[in-house]
Amino acid sequence: MQKRDQSKAAGGGGGAASTPAKRGRPFGATGGGSAGNPSAASAGTAPDSAAPSALLGPSLQVQCNFAEQNNKRIVLALQSGLKSELTWALNTLTLLSFKEKDDMRRDATPLAKIPGLLDALLQVIDDWRDIALPKDYTKPPRLRLLGANSLVTGFGNEFDALGSNDVLSHLGPGNGSKTDASVSKGKRQRFSEWWYDEEGLFNLDEDGRAERQQCAVAASNIIRNFSFMPENEMIMAQHRHCLESVFQCVDDQNTEDEELVTNALETIVNLAPLLDLRIFSSSKPSFIKMTEKRAVQAIMGMLGSSMKAWHCAAAEMLGRLIINPDNEAFLLPFAPQIYRRLVDLLSLQAVDAQSAAVGALYNLAEINMDCRLKLASERWAVDRLLKVVKAPHPVPEVCRKAAMILESLVSEPQNKAMLLAYEHAFAEIVLTDGKHSETFARILYELTARPTNKPVTTRGIWGM
Repeated sequence: MQKRDQSKAAGGGGGAASTPAKRGRPFGATGGGSAGNPSAASAGTAPDSAAPSALLGPSLQVQCNFAEQNNKRIVLALQSGLKSELTWALNTLTLLSFKEKDDMRRDATPLAKIPGLLDALLQVIDDWRDIALPKDYTKPPRLRLLGANSLVTGFGNEFDALGSNDVLSHLGPGNGSKTDASVSKGKRQRFSEWWYDEEGLFNLDEDGRAERQQCAVAASNIIRNFSFMPENEMIMAQHRHCLESVFQCVDDQNTEDEELVTNALETIVNLAPLLDLRIFSSSKPSFIKMTEKRAVQAIMGMLGSSMKAWHCAAAEMLGRLIINPDNEAFLLPFAPQIYRRLVDLLSLQAVDAQSAAVGALYNLAEINMDCRLKLASERWAVDRLLKVVKAPHPVPEVCRKAAMILESLVSEPQNKAMLLAYEHAFAEIVLTDGKHSETFARILYELTARPTNKPVTTRGIWGM
């Protein structure tokens, strides 16, 4: 079969356009979410007097030349690490990066307009990941061995042992009953006690960690919003640090914040048609230890997730990644697991899961003979593809692609013996379904009329 061309880039979403459609409006896109923050109002925003009357509620717009006039200030604010500056920069970029589907704004904010912006946003995420802990992390008790034979060392319970009434007396976590009692009563540790904690000096308390996490989520949301702009796709797809960060977040799906993981996943889906996994072994500077195999394993982890949004996005991502022939060497070793999971998605009642699975299988079946043989041998694959056509799926393009997959499978002589078991179902579609009758007529012709086939009777098909 002829090698697939780049015009099939619509693989994951079920569309026929040459450029894959974006997956929807960015998260946090409601007018009150980002616009309601006072810091955003200070970013040079103003009510939109030219907004159409059909819009309900207030609408905030950013001046067209705001990014050009304040690009250095925005980057420096992100790099400063100061809470007020970070808040201002993140709120400003949230407004600059978001655009409604039918927005009357003509201005966009390409990353090229603000040098260093992508690196500064990634640094905000890296700062959080450096101090991030698993959701179920519990600090274990530790024995103090330093100066154990000395009378006074300044550590642990020595103030109490010496009968000191000093206000700075401190009991470390897990080292005394007083701390355990105070924790059990829900009392917060005093500032002086936290300062003397082994993890307190020059580190963040729980409130500070939560604020850092919110900044990281906001930065990932901005990066995701930027990935929707065609002007930014090539820059981001060739930025190794950006790809390493988003794949790292996806790889840590079980421990990382769910919104951060979702933003990273959506960013990869948008960039997938232009993504070359060989970038992880290129000579470009590396900031995170990420390899091609580890990146594919992260995708497989998302594909096996129980969350609908995650496994649908992972299936769509696979359908777009495989368009690039350079990615085949990294994806095909996982083909058996990919086929099994995609066929499982076809059994779900969710139409978007079926659409993503059919789109990925459509591109996978076009690669080579081995892919078509493995897909045909997957249990329930043909049966569930037929169900998508018969149901039918509400999106006609998905039904068409399901029929085309079956036609690809029947083109391999090794698959014909197995597909002959479905000839009655194929004939029924030919006689009853006007939309796909031509495709299934070709399938029947391949099964029965090719000279390489074993002789088979046609009575079972036509009722002769």
